Amino acid sequence: MSTPLERYQKLDLTESLSKIYRYPIACKELSFILREAFHQFPKNLQTLIFQDTLFAFRLIPQMQTQSAVSAVHLLLQSVEAALPKQKRNMAVTEFKHAMVAHKRRSKAQHQVEKDSLQLPQDVLVHIFSFLDMQSLVSAGIVSWSWNMAANDNHLWELQYVVLYDCAAKQAVKQHPVRPDEEVNDKLLQKPLDTRMGVNWKEAVKGAYTGSLSKKLTTNRGYCKHCKAIVWLNNSKCLNVHGGIISKIHDVKPVTSFQVVDYLLDDSLSITSSSDSDSDSDGESVSSRLWAYPKHLH
Repeated sequence: MSTPLERYQKLDLTESLSKIYRYPIACKELSFILREAFHQFPKNLQTLIFQDTLFAFRLIPQMQTQSAVSAVHLLLQSVEAALPKQKRNMAVTEFKHAMVAHKRRSKAQHQVEKDSLQLPQDVLVHIFSFLDMQSLVSAGIVSWSWNMAANDNHLWELQYVVLYDCAAKQAVKQHPVRPDEEVNDKLLQKPLDTRMGVNWKEAVKGAYTGSLSKKLTTNRGYCKHCKAIVWLNNSKCLNVHGGIISKIHDVKPVTSFQVVDYLLDDSLSITSSSDSDSDSDGESVSSRLWAYPKHLH
C-alpha cells in the first residue's frame, strides 16, 4: 500500500502549478487538500503541501487570467482556515507581495500589448486547433484577440467531431448492438445539417449529455493503467502504459473531494463511481464550461 506522500507526489501538483494552463486547477486541488485534510497528514507531507502553497503564491505575477486569480484567492482562504499561525502568516505575506507584483506586471503587460502587434487571427486559429475543449474555452478569456480566435466556427466544428466520436463510443459500450440490429441511438446520428451556416459552438452545447459533459470537460481522472489520478486530454490519460494508449473508458472523472479521499486512503474505489454521478464540487461541469462570456471588452 502506498503512503499519502507517495500518492501526493503522483498528483504532480508542483510541476502543474508552473504550467499556466493548469495553474487554476492545481490551485483548486491544493486548496481542497489544505482545507479538508491538512491536519490528518504526516509532518513530511504537511511540509511539502506548505512548500507547494508558497510556490503557488510566488507564481501569481506570471498569471494573466481571471480564473487563475480566482483560484489563488480560493487557496488563500484555505490557508487562512487550515494552516497553523506561523505558517499562515508566512503564506499570507507571500500572497500579498505576489499580488502587488501581479498588479504591476499586469499593468505593464497591458501597455506592451497596446503598443505591439498581435498575432494574426489565422495564426491564432491554427494554434488553437490543437487544443481540447476545456483549453479552447480557457484561451477565450485571456484577451480580446484570443477570444475572437477561440470562437472561430471551424474550431468548434472540430470539437463537435470529437464530441460525436466520444458519444458514439459511449453509446456502443452501454448498449452493444448486434450486427442484425438497426442502430438508431440518437448519440450515433451524425449531424444532418453540415452547411456553412451552422453555429458549431451552439451545436456542441446542444449535443451535451450529463455524463459525457463531465467526461469531456474534466481535467483530472483516475486511470486504471496508472492506478493513480492523472491529467487528461479529452478524457484520455496523457501517459503511455507500456505501449498502450488509454481509451475513454479506461479513465473515470474525479472531483476535488475525491482527490482528497484518494490521498487519505488509496483503497478508495474511484473507478466504481457512476459516470452519471453529480459533480461533488456543487456546480455542474457543463454550466461552468459555458459560463464564460462570449466577448471581452
